[in-house]
Amino acid sequence: MKLKALLLIALLVFASCKDNKETETVESIDYSEENLDVTTSTYPKNITKVFDAHGGIDVWNKMKTLSFTMDKPNGKEVTTTNLKTRAELIDTPTYMSGYDGSKLWVSEKDGNEYKGNAKFYKGLMMYFYAMPFIVGDDGIIYEDAESLTFEGKTYPGILISYEAGVGVSPDDQYIVYYDEETGQMQWLAYTVTFGKDGKSDNFRFIRYNDWQTINGLVLPKSIDWYNYEDRVPTEKRNTVEFTNVMVTDKTKDDSLFKMPKGATIIE
Repeated sequence: MKLKALLLIALLVFASCKDNKETETVESIDYSEENLDVTTSTYPKNITKVFDAHGGIDVWNKMKTLSFTMDKPNGKEVTTTNLKTRAELIDTPTYMSGYDGSKLWVSEKDGNEYKGNAKFYKGLMMYFYAMPFIVGDDGIIYEDAESLTFEGKTYPGILISYEAGVGVSPDDQYIVYYDEETGQMQWLAYTVTFGKDGKSDNFRFIRYNDWQTINGLVLPKSIDWYNYEDRVPTEKRNTVEFTNVMVTDKTKDDSLFKMPKGATIIE
């Protein structure tokens, strides 16, 4: 008798649910008519705010080539990068260094001995220059960071870390500090773990407060390295200026990055 009663109750519940489903109206959306921002919807709101203040990550993702010049003690250093493959050419008066997508190489000029670390320097200045957009790469983890206060103003922070196996130094961490009102990036804190095991808590500081608009994107005109103490910047140490900046949706020919005859492959 109890079994029959339970079966009857179950049937009544099922019928009630079926009736409700049949009478429920679901709004149909024609997504072909919607203007969706698929790219930025994958990012947290705070980093999207920063991207937007610099022209937008969607605009950046259309770009294929970045080039800039820096004045160094041995002359002008010109860096050209394929933003999609990350092929790179660094051309200076005393050497060229390049990455063709598979091989890293160095070519010395006029008998000058190359004494740098090509593996460490590969992509380094491009990475600093392409802030904040470069932290829109795949394999990045975003977290809130403790705010930075400098000269009486407080900047919210976004901690950037990497999934295992991403890049040459996946233990590197960055903190992007931005103006809460405008969203514009103001500071970068970063660690250096190249050639070391594990993460570091020794954050160094770069100030970003000199911007220029190129092809719809707000990019650095110069950046300032700061001395620091107890994870806080103190006074300016030096400035690096960028000239002849070019960012475009055109691609340079692959031959630009090809290893020249006589160059040395860096393992």
